[in-house]
Amino acid sequence: MRTKRKRRSFLGGTLLTPKNARLVFHLGASCAPYVHGWTSRTSPPPSSSRFAEIEREERGKLKGLPVMELVPLSRSSISAPPINRLQRRNNLKWKQSQPSVSRKAGIPCAGAKPPRNSGLSSQESKRIENLYQKEGRRLLRLLEGLRSRASPEVCGEHHKYFAINGDVGLANIPKKVDEVARVIIPGLPDDSGGSPISSCYWEWKPKISVHYEKSGSRNVDAPAVLFLPGFGVGSFHYEKQLEDLGRDYRVWALDFLGQGKSLPSEDPAPVDNREGDSEDNDALWGFGEEPKPWARELVYSIDLWREQVQHFVEQVIGEPVYVVGNSLGGFVALYFAACNPQLVRGVALLNATPFWGFLPNPIRSPRLSKFLPWSGTLPLPSNVRRLTQLVWEKISDPSSIQEVLKQVYADHSINVDKVFSHIIEITQHPAAAASFASIMFAPRGQLSFQEALSRCQVEGVPICLMYGREDPWVRPIWGFQVKRQLPEVPYYEISPAGHCPHDEVPEVINFLLRGWIKNLESQGSVSLPLLEEPDYVQYEILKELEYVKEGSHKSIKVRFLGSNFSFWNLIISSLKLRLASLMASFR
Repeated sequence: MRTKRKRRSFLGGTLLTPKNARLVFHLGASCAPYVHGWTSRTSPPPSSSRFAEIEREERGKLKGLPVMELVPLSRSSISAPPINRLQRRNNLKWKQSQPSVSRKAGIPCAGAKPPRNSGLSSQESKRIENLYQKEGRRLLRLLEGLRSRASPEVCGEHHKYFAINGDVGLANIPKKVDEVARVIIPGLPDDSGGSPISSCYWEWKPKISVHYEKSGSRNVDAPAVLFLPGFGVGSFHYEKQLEDLGRDYRVWALDFLGQGKSLPSEDPAPVDNREGDSEDNDALWGFGEEPKPWARELVYSIDLWREQVQHFVEQVIGEPVYVVGNSLGGFVALYFAACNPQLVRGVALLNATPFWGFLPNPIRSPRLSKFLPWSGTLPLPSNVRRLTQLVWEKISDPSSIQEVLKQVYADHSINVDKVFSHIIEITQHPAAAASFASIMFAPRGQLSFQEALSRCQVEGVPICLMYGREDPWVRPIWGFQVKRQLPEVPYYEISPAGHCPHDEVPEVINFLLRGWIKNLESQGSVSLPLLEEPDYVQYEILKELEYVKEGSHKSIKVRFLGSNFSFWNLIISSLKLRLASLMASFR
């Protein structure tokens, strides 16, 4: 006779039966070790007594979250498929009571429905149901992204987690939530109070000049700060930092080669006009058959930009710097710091892209690279020229640029006319199309983002993470990946803010950068921004930063994740934010 095995949670032995479960999320095997913060490979998992203590702590945090409760069910040292026999047997028992299930990436997701007889109208019930399903799918996508990218050597055990819906209707949701602490921060200086900006050129190599802007040259004893831009923009994207932070520090902003104003001053591969070619043939530079000597090995790759930053710091700045990078600039900043830790005092990543380049690196994969007919060198091959012209006509169109700006800025009331005009000016340069093609076909770097991150960790390079929460391109999940790999680094999640928080909410970014630099310069005696004490062990701090902008009051929520912030806290915090947004929609 087969005996039924009781299913008990390994956290305090809480028994979960099908009778008390209404909503089931299978969060996947890979997430469980991170949920309890077991990200360190050197420290063993907590003991059973510690599990009970953790459960009491986490359940205490869940008191304000009546809608969903996360309970781990079972633990096995053997890997298993997402849906096992026990689940299928339970699904048969729950035919009458279980809500409808939708699937995504092999993981079952049940939509949460309001309980019956809750006193809600059918329209209200439908609205809540749609909201629950939408938020459930988004959370599931977030967790599934982590599951699919989890490191196998870290996840040696198999865990299953489920989210269980409680009996909560609209009448049960608390009408008030805990008020967020408010912090008054300075606004941007006016036109007369900002630090003046100088536009300069640095001749790095023959015929190759680099444009940069600088501010705060009078602050001779102040730390040096270098800003690196994202793809498609340049130093102009950091003017709000140059004017503000230049009052306290010596600040530089660099244009990468092939972007901004660091484009060639002459055609690197001119078209031969001896046969009477039309004007259209020489409207774009780099479309000839033979490159000039200075451009023979020129490829606008991430390795070139890393080398460019290194020589700029050594030859122009002349001392170690704090490096701040947004998007592509974040990757380059991290790559530069990993290869030159002696030149770096700290790295701040603003929605840094964790990948760049599609083709294999010739040094890491020499055999594979030989099979590629072209790897971004000038001039463009004949079969690439027509494609480049077609693509460039589309992406350089003003309407396309406006659409991109709408995507990357969460607040559409932000005036981006100046940024728009700068980008249009860049696209009209005759070398812009060939530079774009070279960037797109350039190989990957010698180090991946994760490898650069690991090397910075070994070298002890201080890192700070500042991510706009509403970024449609570099979603917050990528910042959480960095936080998981380096749990001791401070993480600031800013909302509402998109892909370019330094330009969308410069007051917040400048405030956080000032505090972070002061913390490092004081060797920890000055606390990090938003913290009251220098030593931070908090899981999470949520504060609302208020400032005056153009005569009106603005407020931005900033969530700080401390050194002890585990993946479990991330799930709980995300659910709380979802619940708060849900309640706000009914007010």
